[in-house]
Amino acid sequence: MYTILLVDDEKWVRTALRHTIAKAELPFEVIGECTNGLEALDFLKERPADLVMTDVRMAVMDGLAFVTALANAESRTDCIMISGYDDFKYVQHALRSGVFDYLLKPVELEELKECLVKWVKHRQESEETAAAPQKEADPSELSTVEKVIQYVKSKVPGEVTLSEAANYVHLNPSYLSKLFKDKTEQNFVDFVLEIRMNEAKKLLERTSLRISEIADRLGYSDITYFSNLFKRKTGVTPSEYRKRVRTN
Repeated sequence: MYTILLVDDEKWVRTALRHTIAKAELPFEVIGECTNGLEALDFLKERPADLVMTDVRMAVMDGLAFVTALANAESRTDCIMISGYDDFKYVQHALRSGVFDYLLKPVELEELKECLVKWVKHRQESEETAAAPQKEADPSELSTVEKVIQYVKSKVPGEVTLSEAANYVHLNPSYLSKLFKDKTEQNFVDFVLEIRMNEAKKLLERTSLRISEIADRLGYSDITYFSNLFKRKTGVTPSEYRKRVRTN
């Protein structure tokens, strides 16, 4: 059974899609519904899906920003775009970003069925290719610092303390701090800050969240403190950064 996540800001559209998928009588199960791309990214971190069906136009994070973020995620999830006729230029951009296929609203049963059957065939071919003999990376071969870096990235958004990271790799915090600096030429605290500020940049570029909401999402209760950290790292305030990227 393959799993599907539905992403659309209108509940009636999600309900209609759920019913149409059920009528298709294919091995698919809808495991969740989200109202925007950012909510969907959070959902997928906790519960991966085989396939995402998303609308183009949504508040907070629209479909194009969502599929771009999805394409850059560590675990790849295929995506089918749902759009109206007026959105086709956006769909063309999405297809170039790696979207598997697109369907026009209202989604008809036969078109949906044809699209899902095509995806299943694509998935099976990909699995057969992946099953071919090949040397896979052994997690045990990762260095301690590489394990720490992966751990920090898995916890974003939010802060990871040196003590938490040290506990994860079963080392003394002081020793890990020195080891991290020796291997990366960067302090652990600065590395975590860089990861969090990079996440802040993505949210400023791809969503319509307020600065206070972005700060809260990244674990900063004081918006002034967050803004000062962001400016120290980037040279501009969060508001200035958002204005700059949207005028370019």
